[in-house]
Amino acid sequence: MTTGKFSRLGRFVGLATIVATAGSAHARRIQPDDVASIVSVSDPQIAPDGRSIVCVVSRPDLEHDRTDNELVLVDIATGAQRVLTHDRKGVGSPRWSPAGDRLAFVASVPSAKTEAPQIFILPMNGGDATAITNASNGVEQFAWRPDGTDIAYVTSDEPPNKAAIEKHEDAFEVGDNDYLTTSAPTPSHIWLVSATSGVAKRLTSGAWSVPKSAPPSPPASPIGWSPNGKLLTFVRQEHPHWGDYYMSTVQILDVASGAIRKLTKHTWAESVGVLSPDGSRTACLYSRDGDMNNVSDAFVTSTSGGDGLPVSRKLDRNFWRVMWMPDGASLLLSAHDGTKTAMWIQPLQGEARRLDLGDVSPTVWFWFDAAVSASGAIAFTGSTPTTPTELYYMAKPEAAPRRLTSFNKSIAALSLGKTEAIEWAGPDGFHEDGVLFLPPDFKKETKYPVVLLIHGGPTFSTSVTFDGLAQVLAGHGYVVFAPNYRGSDNLGNDYMRAVFNDATEGPGRDIIAGLDAVERLGFVDKSRIAVSGWSYGGTMTTWLVGHHHFWKAAVIGAPATDFHEQYNASDTNISWGYVFKGSPWLKGNIKDYRAQSPITYASDITTPTLIMSDTGDARVPIIESYQLFHALKDNHVPVKFIAYPVAGHFPGDPVRTRDVIQRWVDWLAQYLK
Repeated sequence: MTTGKFSRLGRFVGLATIVATAGSAHARRIQPDDVASIVSVSDPQIAPDGRSIVCVVSRPDLEHDRTDNELVLVDIATGAQRVLTHDRKGVGSPRWSPAGDRLAFVASVPSAKTEAPQIFILPMNGGDATAITNASNGVEQFAWRPDGTDIAYVTSDEPPNKAAIEKHEDAFEVGDNDYLTTSAPTPSHIWLVSATSGVAKRLTSGAWSVPKSAPPSPPASPIGWSPNGKLLTFVRQEHPHWGDYYMSTVQILDVASGAIRKLTKHTWAESVGVLSPDGSRTACLYSRDGDMNNVSDAFVTSTSGGDGLPVSRKLDRNFWRVMWMPDGASLLLSAHDGTKTAMWIQPLQGEARRLDLGDVSPTVWFWFDAAVSASGAIAFTGSTPTTPTELYYMAKPEAAPRRLTSFNKSIAALSLGKTEAIEWAGPDGFHEDGVLFLPPDFKKETKYPVVLLIHGGPTFSTSVTFDGLAQVLAGHGYVVFAPNYRGSDNLGNDYMRAVFNDATEGPGRDIIAGLDAVERLGFVDKSRIAVSGWSYGGTMTTWLVGHHHFWKAAVIGAPATDFHEQYNASDTNISWGYVFKGSPWLKGNIKDYRAQSPITYASDITTPTLIMSDTGDARVPIIESYQLFHALKDNHVPVKFIAYPVAGHFPGDPVRTRDVIQRWVDWLAQYLK
């Protein structure tokens, strides 16, 4: 399932050129320990002088089951590195001061009672970092004023009945929140703090909220300054409940007077408002035609107001972020594009220009993880088929990406499988694609077991790039097939919105058509085929085992099996009404929810199934996994249900990540070996 908006078969066409080579014949194959130990790189920020980049480096520690973040300064010319932070918890969100003499970031205060993130400022000419905020609920995001005197930041309000809550007078009125909520959500608002004195003052207030986010994750919609430091752009969400996230519009705040005005006439589905370098224009994302099932287009309008124009319409792709180039006449955009992840320079007038990235895929995980310098240089995080995420740099858009870091060189030295794109003619006139991960010793004349690995979302897609779980499975001798299916965001608006009121049956036909195309390649052992996936991948796996009975085994992670339950209890709750024809409680709609919910067909499942879920998952309530477990158990189908006692949609700590992968592998081995 996505963290933002929800959506927010036929003949084989042909294999693409092999884009990855296997590791040394003598190297060992990748294991779950290796995947759980992968170092991640995120949030690159180019220094104002253009000579260095600071980024967040996250190192898993399997022994202590934690991930340690640090800020690393990378010299662009030489690649030399310097660690800027040591032994700090919750480090993230590095941001250069406009002059480049200071670096602000968030981290926990060591002596504080809570680990709520605060803003620290580190002088770059030497000295210790100093906390300048003391927000009781922590800082969610922040931005430097262009003159470097102040920092605007977002924090959550205190509950108005805080004293009563401390006396256990803590009953709260339920709204569009998830079933795990234990208190009424409070709005998040904008404050201003002096970068030297630490004196803070509130800038906005009200029952509405800035969309919530938690560092070091990227902001849901970043706040931003005008070049003259007089205006702030932000996104207003009408209520702080997660289920109301779509009720969002871009707003302009006059910092001196406190006056706020709405940028456009749109009433919802806007996000990520960014001012141009001269402040005259504002770019934002807006769901095409105001329909939450459609792709997000990049819109540009006058900062003085107006609905503007969808400058990216011809690209017909789903964008998660919009960034200005320094000329103020073009945007940098990135999106999934077929089995690639692409970047474009999009002029405000004229045709977009796709950048040549070679085999590098920028990180687009519901956020485009990149930065643009005043000279037009681009820093971004990305991966290749044989290398997990690293830091890349392009001196200009026409330049080839240059990798600056090698944090995961040990992974590239392993014996990895080849990665290939595959295309097929799907049902309903769709031309579809997916990715194959082949065993390291793959031979065309050999028959191999096949494991389907279905991506989540569905507003996402699988690209020809590194995938740790897929490589582990390929290393065990399986051909791994990762299909993209309708609802995926890589083939345009018509394809992405095709899951409207067709959440499972249509995608299921797409996946089966893709499997047929793989089988026609001639190296598939049709007696040994398994299906698996997490989140919406788990949803589709549940649907497929309920409708087809040739599968030898299934692995189902955090599956949304009951869309009626999703509407009522998940954090995205009422937004599911946009996937269907409205609320299930409106007359006539419940039949669609039931017909498209995989749990409806659970009594037809005969496939041995492993289920895994988190007990504290608000995105997909674990009760849906319990329903599936009992349906299989009561029908005497081999089933095992593993629950992880943690919050979140996936157990992201290193030890549990390794455990998920190992159980995935072990379950399949029982039935495919």
